[in-house]
Amino acid sequence: MKATPTSVHDLVDLRKTLHRTPELSGQEIKTAACIRAFVARYRPDKMIEHLGGTGLACIYEYGQGGPTVVFRCELDALPIQETNGFSHASLVKGVSHKCGHDGHMCMVAGLAPWLQQQSFGQGRIVLLFQPSEETGQGAQAVTSDPRFVELQPNFVFALHNIPGEPLHSIQIMDQRFSAEVISFLLRLVGKESHASSPELGNNPAQPLATIVDRLSRYEENDPHSRQFSLLTPIHIRMGEVAYGISPGEAELHYTLRAWDSAVLEQTKVRTISTIEQICRDYGVHHQIHWLEYFPSSPNDPESNRLVEDAAQELGLTVMHPAHPFRFGEDFGWYSRQWPCAMFGIGAGTSASALHAADYDFPDELLSTGISLFQQIILKIFL
Repeated sequence: MKATPTSVHDLVDLRKTLHRTPELSGQEIKTAACIRAFVARYRPDKMIEHLGGTGLACIYEYGQGGPTVVFRCELDALPIQETNGFSHASLVKGVSHKCGHDGHMCMVAGLAPWLQQQSFGQGRIVLLFQPSEETGQGAQAVTSDPRFVELQPNFVFALHNIPGEPLHSIQIMDQRFSAEVISFLLRLVGKESHASSPELGNNPAQPLATIVDRLSRYEENDPHSRQFSLLTPIHIRMGEVAYGISPGEAELHYTLRAWDSAVLEQTKVRTISTIEQICRDYGVHHQIHWLEYFPSSPNDPESNRLVEDAAQELGLTVMHPAHPFRFGEDFGWYSRQWPCAMFGIGAGTSASALHAADYDFPDELLSTGISLFQQIILKIFL
């Protein structure tokens, strides 16, 4: 039995509605309600609301026994002002879908009309719409919710569109899908003084500059290396725009990433030690606050095989990238508990990059993603 693509006309309209009305992480109330209204038309047997905050699970039951298969996507948008001028551009100032989560939602929601027509005899399929992926908090909250845990998934699948890769191609990561990532906020406190007498205070500019310089030396920027690590300064703030004042405080924000936990922990320990030593040398006080953790997303071999076989049966080009994607993905929280596979789907070689202000999800991917999810289901249930 071959999977057939679901008509995407309504899904394109849904995608454009979601794109016009984006919501930030943890605030996806209207987004979840919009998805709920769409899926409800196709009569799921059960809906679990407020998962991990604003999340939603739509469940199709086919009888006792059999596997439980979850297809997960993300609800949240980003704090980015859209620069596109098309008719479905974001109506929310400073917020837009620049990672394709609007498209991912529509691929998962697009399974509902097809699932309503199936009669597998046993098992269940869960359409999971997860909040707060962009802050690394949503998956952890969902996987800690007893209502989700009691589903005891046998498989959890997810995809992410990948600009720069051929349209409709499928990227299967043999080990892990994405990097392990953590961010931190560093506060430095010296002493203010008049700008004409900086020696009477303790300006944090020099320790700040020294920290940035020193941390840059710790990078192993070869993605083929098992010791790959990347330390990226994200934001710096020091003092005020007041030319008579030598400032006494500063903030520095950083993101650290590596392929696995051990290397990331080594990088984290070295970062802490370096900051402590530099702050002692310059006589400034400091505080470090660790933020936004994304575990790496290892792929289960059997789950990967199901994705690859399904893609090949649909005639899609399958690629095996040499190393994981550098971005963070909180899908790794699912991988810690259940067999999982997250894969990429090419968004086109000329597509704008993820998180770019002019990015837009390519609607032609909707039928491809839905067909691939359908084919995975058929391989598991038939």
